Amino acid sequence: MGETVKILFVDDEPAIRASLPAILRMHGFDVTSAANVAQALQQIAVKNFDVLISDLNIGNAGDGFTVVSAMKRTQPDCVTLILTGYPAFETALQAIRSQVDDYLIKPAAVEELVMSIENKLRDRTPRKLDHVMRVPQILHEHAREVVMRIRAGDSRFPRLPRFRIRDEEYSDDAETLVRELAEQMMSGDSRLTPEMIEWSREYGRTRQQQGYSPGMLVEENRIVCEAILDVIRGNLLIVDLSFLVSDLKSLSATMSLMLREAIMAHTTAMRAA
Repeated sequence: MGETVKILFVDDEPAIRASLPAILRMHGFDVTSAANVAQALQQIAVKNFDVLISDLNIGNAGDGFTVVSAMKRTQPDCVTLILTGYPAFETALQAIRSQVDDYLIKPAAVEELVMSIENKLRDRTPRKLDHVMRVPQILHEHAREVVMRIRAGDSRFPRLPRFRIRDEEYSDDAETLVRELAEQMMSGDSRLTPEMIEWSREYGRTRQQQGYSPGMLVEENRIVCEAILDVIRGNLLIVDLSFLVSDLKSLSATMSLMLREAIMAHTTAMRAA
């Protein structure tokens, strides 16, 4: 294959990080190891690689896609391979959506891994990055997916009272809210719109009638934030990184303001009851 193939291997398990790179070196590869996302990003910034092999979950679920995203941004011709011990179909779909070159189940057979590396390098062609988008644009386009993830998150917390409105009504209302949240972020205005203030207050009053405590409001807010972040994580390869930090700050600030309005309305309703 000519020059020695340079590989960046990322895994948070010390035993795997010690064994697999050593085996790959025996096959003639030049391997650099990283134990976490920060180390991987540091290596990507200072060295060129032909292949990235990353565990899917490096400390946190889906962190491997963060490394893949960074590599494809800075070194778009690098072959990207994801390793995971959890061969869930949903995870496989996410890998495909994220344009990973290959997807292998741990413990991966060395012969299979080497064959995948050689095949992908032989068939490698220059790739163009997708059109980048800011976080609020992604939220606007994927509002219904956010709602579905919110509902899935709610089902994981049985101590929260179930919604006492029809699913279609909740989904339509929440989808509208996500799009309004996206528009609020794009406007750059740190203040809530009158519509979002009223929505937050009505939400607080409704939850008080349904038996929620302020702590439950906070928990539900967290579920919503997790759903939004899951959607952003699934679209990392098209996120405009120059706005990522500021957009996430804006998202956090807006969600906090909405939660504050909801808790205040909840408390007022509780006192009046």
